[in-house]
Amino acid sequence: MTKIDETGLPDTKVSVRKVFDVDVDWEVPAFSEISEHVPERDEAYRFDPDTTLAILAGFAHNRRVMIQGYHGTGKSTHIEQVAARLNWPCIRINLDSHVSRIDLIGKDAIVLKDGKQVTEYREGLLPWALQHACALVFDEYDAGRPDVMFVIQRVLEVEGKLTLLDQNRVIHPHPAFRLFATTNTVGLGDTTGLYHGTHALNQGQLDRWNIVATLNYLPPDEEVAIVAAKLPAMAKRKDVLKNMVALAGLTRQAFMQGDISTVMSPRTVISWAENAEIFGNMEAAFRLSFLNKCDEAERNAIAELYQRCMGTELAA
Repeated sequence: MTKIDETGLPDTKVSVRKVFDVDVDWEVPAFSEISEHVPERDEAYRFDPDTTLAILAGFAHNRRVMIQGYHGTGKSTHIEQVAARLNWPCIRINLDSHVSRIDLIGKDAIVLKDGKQVTEYREGLLPWALQHACALVFDEYDAGRPDVMFVIQRVLEVEGKLTLLDQNRVIHPHPAFRLFATTNTVGLGDTTGLYHGTHALNQGQLDRWNIVATLNYLPPDEEVAIVAAKLPAMAKRKDVLKNMVALAGLTRQAFMQGDISTVMSPRTVISWAENAEIFGNMEAAFRLSFLNKCDEAERNAIAELYQRCMGTELAA
């Protein structure tokens, strides 16, 4: 049985009202010093109150938290930015179809020692994270392979011990280990055709997540404020910026309705604004930031949305 080093526990508390501007009287555990794996803090980030409280409950009370929503809503970033303000180390793993069980748990590898080749066990990221003060985030959780999902199911319990059969070891989680996941389909499979490669999660797996939150796109005024904070030059062109955000909103509606397959996230709007500064041309920046990513069959529909919001037609 592996003995866990319980040093490195949270050594301070932060006020949710002061730090996250959410109207509750909570104080949550935090670290006073920034360590290697703490995400970089984005001062312009805007927190969704309900999602923020769900994530903070995960950190404060060791709840397993799943966040569901359309891509581009900032699910993973939300967890990272909460962790950044708590100085809590945070690591993300994208559960694409290439991540296997041995990638997660570990495997034997041939290494050179004293000029000789020897076989040595190399620990995977899951055992490493379990033994440290760390928030582990599984992105695209509903795209994980079945063999991977059953490994994760072992650690979803609060006491979540991980048994490494080939090592004859039982790993107990560090008291400051936390587990989060982000999904597009809340584990029910893809019924819309928008998220190929996702799977339905078995009920036993889904039931082990203590909190499931839904994160939607930001209100237009808040998105405008974020872009303006990141690009002071655009703050002087609020009318143009509002039109850009309105166009992004129309692409999201069209995406949800299944009319187009590519959506403008807040990150795309920021890229568009940055490219507009670089090239000095809104239309060229739009093409380079978004339109060229879209299916050719959908570009006419997107051009109509552009004309409606920006007041000019995209050249053919």
